[in-house]
Amino acid sequence: MAESPIVGAQAPDFTLKSDGGEPVTLSSFRGKKVILYFYPKDDTPGCTTQACGFRDSYPQVEEQNAVVLGVSPDGEQAHQKFRAKFNLPFTLLVDSDHAVAEAYGVWGEKSMYGKKYMGIIRSHFVIDEEGKIAQAEVKVSPADSVKRALAALR
Repeated sequence: MAESPIVGAQAPDFTLKSDGGEPVTLSSFRGKKVILYFYPKDDTPGCTTQACGFRDSYPQVEEQNAVVLGVSPDGEQAHQKFRAKFNLPFTLLVDSDHAVAEAYGVWGEKSMYGKKYMGIIRSHFVIDEEGKIAQAEVKVSPADSVKRALAALR
């Protein structure tokens, strides 16, 4: 697993396909704050808790001149279904080759029922208006992720 970027460092830039099929480039959000969060899989309990937490807090996110971007290896169609099912007001990005997760140091070994495998480590990064990392939380619980990211926006 690569190391996560440190607070104060420039956030690794990227372009990924959105749930709507459009390319989204992180640096195009300069001048706004970005909550970039990584989650393992669409429509699973923890990921739904995290996504719905950001959905329910979206008015506070917007008040802070910020946007939310969710990233997982799932494809465009899975993202579309997840976004529609839970009425998510933010963009979900497709990182099928997990290159962006690797750049942020959140692709690593996980374990479930004693079986080891590689996957996304739940995390979020708050990126400031200049594209620098203001907060990095790796291995964060779904509910804590939302609370901590919102606190870092203020």
